[in-house]
Amino acid sequence: MTATDFDAERVYNQERFSAVEVFRSDRMKVVCGYFEPGQFIPVHAPESDVAVCVQSGTGRVRDGETTRRVEPGDVVVVEAETDRGVRAEEERLEALLVTAPPPTDAEHDPVREGIERGEFDPRGDES
Repeated sequence: MTATDFDAERVYNQERFSAVEVFRSDRMKVVCGYFEPGQFIPVHAPESDVAVCVQSGTGRVRDGETTRRVEPGDVVVVEAETDRGVRAEEERLEALLVTAPPPTDAEHDPVREGIERGEFDPRGDES
């Protein structure tokens, strides 16, 4: 059994969001995500479903063409091969992200590239 909590895993990084992996198998990946205001996971569309469960703070989750504001207690699920991204608003955001199956390293290339460019959405739709 893997057991932890947000307080035990909490790590913030001034340069980019922090993703603390707490579990991984061939079928699922679980991370605690810690975002400073304005930090984000760039929009990308891997071949995996993701569930985002907001622990604290506020933010936006992109699901295809829809952007949804999220706050503590919200759960958002985005299906595989759908554009998705997460961005903190004016305060820190903490969220549990469960991805099934885990994205490949190649599927995370757009995430790394977007972070390097400081670009939430490569299409230019920053809503």
